[in-house]
Amino acid sequence: MGDGTLPIEKRERPLRYLFLDFNSYFASIEQQENPNLRGKPVAVAPVDAETTSCIAASYEARQYGVKCGTPIGEARRMCPGLVVVRGDHAVYAAYHERIERVVQTLLPIDEKLSIDEMSFQLLGTERTPSVAVELALEMKRLIRDRVGEAMTCSVGIAPNPFLAKVATELRKPDGLVVITAHDLPHMLCGLNLTDFPGISRRMQARLNAQGILTTQAMCAATRYELTRAFGSIVGERWWYLLRGIDLKTTKNSRGSFSHSHVLPPALRTEEGCRTVLIRLIYKAAMRLRAEGLWTGGIGFGVRGIRRHWDAYVPLAPTQDSRALTGALMEEWPRRDFLSPIKVWMGLSGLKLAEGVTPSLFDEAKGDVLELSRAVDRMNARFGKLKVYPAPIHGVRDTAEERIAFGKTKLLSEGAGDDRWTRTIDRLMAADPPPEPETVYEDLGEATEWNEEYDFGFCDLEFEDIISSFASEEKSTLIT
Repeated sequence: MGDGTLPIEKRERPLRYLFLDFNSYFASIEQQENPNLRGKPVAVAPVDAETTSCIAASYEARQYGVKCGTPIGEARRMCPGLVVVRGDHAVYAAYHERIERVVQTLLPIDEKLSIDEMSFQLLGTERTPSVAVELALEMKRLIRDRVGEAMTCSVGIAPNPFLAKVATELRKPDGLVVITAHDLPHMLCGLNLTDFPGISRRMQARLNAQGILTTQAMCAATRYELTRAFGSIVGERWWYLLRGIDLKTTKNSRGSFSHSHVLPPALRTEEGCRTVLIRLIYKAAMRLRAEGLWTGGIGFGVRGIRRHWDAYVPLAPTQDSRALTGALMEEWPRRDFLSPIKVWMGLSGLKLAEGVTPSLFDEAKGDVLELSRAVDRMNARFGKLKVYPAPIHGVRDTAEERIAFGKTKLLSEGAGDDRWTRTIDRLMAADPPPEPETVYEDLGEATEWNEEYDFGFCDLEFEDIISSFASEEKSTLIT
């Protein structure tokens, strides 16, 4: 009888995945960068304002109840001696890059879930519990020695990535938990429903309404009962995942992205909201072009203390900055927010170029888009936002690139906008020098060609290169 016909409990469900989850990632990096913060309660904030909220809290701060989303003013009252630092997303992205390079000397990354989470497949003898634990301990040691002693992580090992992720929640900080098929489901029963990734307060209420009040009840439910409780086929998937079955999933292409910015007090005006929104849209359009994507719609809005405002505009597929800002200008007269504190915008219906059919009735669109691309190239050559739309003149240094869920790298808006890569170089400096490459004595004609090529390139004057580039851009702009 094949394995596929056996009851679930009798199927082979070896340890297949190792999941790495960093503890208080942003706050730990701040403590790593500044040793004076170690052992102290630290909260990370997006801006220097008492009216904003924490985006991260160290474990010392969490002991007082401070967590992500706690208003800064309230956090200070809850935790005497709290140190609040402004988040530095360039450094956070650089640490992620550093971590990637370090852990991949041990195991190849299977999937990057977010800036502080990644999973690894275990193969062959790596699936033996003792070997898997040794790999986890070695990974922790590598991170401590080559990334930083303040950087702690929890590691989960299980038959599928879902349970490996759950395992990291069982022991924090700096935990290591193995969930084998024999541990199921009893090892999960001590968890609350909301401890599982994907179960929000709203979903918990839905499960409760179907009679599923505890994790034990969820694990005991049938496939049909879970499908009905979740309201979709997702419930059946959970039935298998809770039993350690490794379900193959298809990774969806990116369908949308968004940018938001908590306004500093000086920009909490109608004009401040408008200009920062244009700044966010300009950055989003640059990201579209950098990633080769087209959008079919734009949404934007303002969050106010007294009243919010939101709008959405469907668009013909575009990458053009002016088309996107034009949509904002069309809707702006209908704004009705009060006491603004945050602005946001998002692009939806994203498609790659091969999935886009150009309009036959807008001959000027190609020239306008080429102008946007030419501006991107000029900024890439001469510096961040050396060329920019006039409305953002007073706010072009606001809304810096930040790490959002699922994002691990930062968009460069031009030459010099590379502080995160310079931080990577600093982090790499502690590594031992690479082994010298083998030098081959006789390379024949290839050696002569390389020498001639190198000499010819170096013989060019810098002014000639810039002049050539400027001529190219001039013709582009005229066209």
